[in-house]
Amino acid sequence: MITLKKKQKVPLTVWKDGTIRVKGICLLIDMIVGAHNRGECPEEIHDLLPSNDYTVADIYLIIAYYLKNKAKIDIYLAKREREAERFWKTLEDDEKYQARITELKNFKKKN
Repeated sequence: MITLKKKQKVPLTVWKDGTIRVKGICLLIDMIVGAHNRGECPEEIHDLLPSNDYTVADIYLIIAYYLKNKAKIDIYLAKREREAERFWKTLEDDEKYQARITELKNFKKKN
């Protein structure tokens, strides 16, 4: 007779900086959820973000966790997006970084 695991651990952890990442590596939940929300399947996500430190099954667990906690994770992701916008604004206002930012914007336009 088969015995089923009642609970499976989601391979996520919160770092000291408050970011949610895949356990054991620095891959952010933001990247996995973003790819999922763009319509990519777990296998595609794993291929896009290859690592021997997690499996396709881990991606499924993370997406399932996201879907069960969507409201809370979406709030977290929105906060992270606002923080990123403030960070980029700070860099754009700093003369030391303006030339490099222009280069990056031009590169992005070309590709």
